[in-house]
Amino acid sequence: MARPDRPASHGTRDSGIAFGVGAYFLWGLFPAFFGLLSFASAGEVLAERILWTLVVSLLAMLVAGRIGELRRIDARTWRLAAVASAAISLNWGTYVYGVISHHVVECALGYFINPLVTVAFGVLIFREKLRAPQWVALALGAAAVIVITVDYGRPPWIALVLACSFATYGLVKKVIRLDALPGLAAEGLAAAPFALIAVIVIAVTGHATFGASLPHTGLLMLTGPVTLVPLVLFALAAPRVPLSTMGILQYLTPALQLTWGVAVGHEPMPAFRWAGFALIWLALAIFTGDALRRSRRK
Repeated sequence: MARPDRPASHGTRDSGIAFGVGAYFLWGLFPAFFGLLSFASAGEVLAERILWTLVVSLLAMLVAGRIGELRRIDARTWRLAAVASAAISLNWGTYVYGVISHHVVECALGYFINPLVTVAFGVLIFREKLRAPQWVALALGAAAVIVITVDYGRPPWIALVLACSFATYGLVKKVIRLDALPGLAAEGLAAAPFALIAVIVIAVTGHATFGASLPHTGLLMLTGPVTLVPLVLFALAAPRVPLSTMGILQYLTPALQLTWGVAVGHEPMPAFRWAGFALIWLALAIFTGDALRRSRRK
């Protein structure tokens, strides 16, 4: 976010918006890529994604001459990286499961409600005081979850796990003293032992698809750069674009995912489910409008 005393120039802001749109657009296309990995189990995809993302991030740090930063990370930061790693691993695994089991619409719901869950965490954990529009948005979000629960005949567990795990990840990232690339590498190093054990167990039990064929192996290896590229774009966008603008851009991802689930995946969207999404969109409109008004006042 641009500093208040040194506002970003139009060129810097425009390039930042381009980076931000690129990041959220690529995240919105994740169902297209991860849908290609339906030949593997969600557990194997998660383990391979952790390992190959770590490999790519370490290579990027090596090329940038920043690999030494990992040796200077203190014990507290490593503990926070481990918590962030657990949260994002749960998020990644749940997302992959949702995509390959044809629940892309429910995945999109998770990222639509994520901003509201983050606000709820602020109230529950940090005792933050909310303004009236924020309370209205939270109430509408809760009503939407109830409506969608009635429609599904069960709580939307995939959406709730995605929203809560990513909100937890966001809270940890607010206090950890690492930027995007070393942070991702540290989180990968924290998760790597568990991912390696998973890969070995999957291979020993004869369920591994990595190495079974060149296309399958190549696709699993691509999970690394596919994960890293939008994160780099986001890291480039964040310091150039006001937080309020990034808050609006973030809805591009679930909107694209919802479109993919309905138009390409042909997932059912009965009227009651549309009503639940409409409540979510109304809540987000109130939430975002309130944020924009406060930003303009400042």
